[in-house]
Amino acid sequence: MIDYETYCRIRLFHRERGLSFNQIAAELGIRPQTVAKYANLATFPRRRGIKRPSKLDPFKPAITRWLERHPYTATQIYQRLCADEGYTGGFSIVKAYVRAVRPVRHPAFLTLAFAPGEAAQVDWGCAGTITLGNTRRRLSFFVMVLCHSRMAYVEFTCGEAMEHFLACHRNALEFFGGTPGVILIDNLKTGVLKHPFGERAVFNPRYLDFAAHYGFEPRACNVRKANEKGRVESGVGYVKKNFLAGLELPNSLGGVNTAARRWMDSIANVRDHRATRKPPVELFLIEKPALRPLPTVAGDTSVTRIVRVTNRCRVVMDTNRYSVPAAYASQRLILVALAEHICLYHSYNLVASHPRCYERHRDFENPDHVKDILAQRHRARDAKWLMTFYALSPQAEYYHQQLTARSLQVRVHVNKIVALTDIYGPDKVRLAMEDAIASQAFSSEYIENILQQRERHTPQPGPLHLTRRADLLDIELPFADLTLYDPK
Repeated sequence: MIDYETYCRIRLFHRERGLSFNQIAAELGIRPQTVAKYANLATFPRRRGIKRPSKLDPFKPAITRWLERHPYTATQIYQRLCADEGYTGGFSIVKAYVRAVRPVRHPAFLTLAFAPGEAAQVDWGCAGTITLGNTRRRLSFFVMVLCHSRMAYVEFTCGEAMEHFLACHRNALEFFGGTPGVILIDNLKTGVLKHPFGERAVFNPRYLDFAAHYGFEPRACNVRKANEKGRVESGVGYVKKNFLAGLELPNSLGGVNTAARRWMDSIANVRDHRATRKPPVELFLIEKPALRPLPTVAGDTSVTRIVRVTNRCRVVMDTNRYSVPAAYASQRLILVALAEHICLYHSYNLVASHPRCYERHRDFENPDHVKDILAQRHRARDAKWLMTFYALSPQAEYYHQQLTARSLQVRVHVNKIVALTDIYGPDKVRLAMEDAIASQAFSSEYIENILQQRERHTPQPGPLHLTRRADLLDIELPFADLTLYDPK
């Protein structure tokens, strides 16, 4: 049987172009009898499938009954057919039939209601990447939603580590002006260490300390039960569809958060919510008095670890290098990392602090940290120049004493005199120094002036040539009368 495309070409060649059956057969590479058969048909005949009997046919009613009682797997059905029913066919047709007749079970969920101030839900979302300098970083956003009013807080970060997780919690609670009784989170490692199926979650001690400070109870969703925090799941989707869709991200994290704050104040929290049919800010007026007051001291969001300083006075974090004072080179320090900056301590004393950078392979140096090294380098270089100066002449030490006695910039004068040896040579500088001592002139400028005067060549006077009035050379002038100048 030919396909539909060949049928259409046969009709085209025969009816519109008037070709014979033999010509059409030669053109399409088929038999003339086949061309004649399909050229006379008014429509293309459809194939009729012939249903062949299957070894599974006698067992299909039993399979349907079993699946109605319990959601057996195809493997269980196959094993039961072979063991109890005498089935001798293959597993693939059993699997295909079970997939076709298995009843579709759609999950059902309860509609949860929350009292004002009772709970909030937290989750992370991904916003793609952002360009920071010459580095592209993954851009994440944190969302916290109050369950009663649907008031939302959104913050963008370049990481989802513990310091970012806790800092976003703190900023969200300060945005709401209070703390809910419960905060529901997913089973992320920064909040939950492990959560065995059907058992209670084991929370991260760092997160428990933070929760105790702010007075809320952390709760974790059951494993693979994201519907338990559906409010924040919807909030993450709303950020992607409404805020991020079509947005050209600025090349700075601060610019993204500024735009997000403007979006929260002008759109997200003032729109009529689809579930409540009221703006979140309106319901937040009822929920805010029910929130617990914030502590007087903000919670600690830092992460602490031990780091080793390199011999170049640097500490490496996220491929970036941060300087420390030279006195702590090759030692161990305590690094306290926050979302905005890092601090370095030695025996509980702060020795260095830097703004945190989210670019890569950057070097940050505080000029005060290398002052000691530069001073040592300058002293060593000055000592070398002074030894070269003393080697110029036996009287160089006396000259140095006289420079010091006159409160001059001794190091500058010594370096200049030594540098003059590269221009005039050590012997000429030595002679100039001895002449300067004889004249009691103590300065590098005096020695340089002597050297320049000695190097200056005065041209010898030449004969007078008169190109015109050559007779003027023969003029004889009388001697002047000097008696006028005799004293009387």
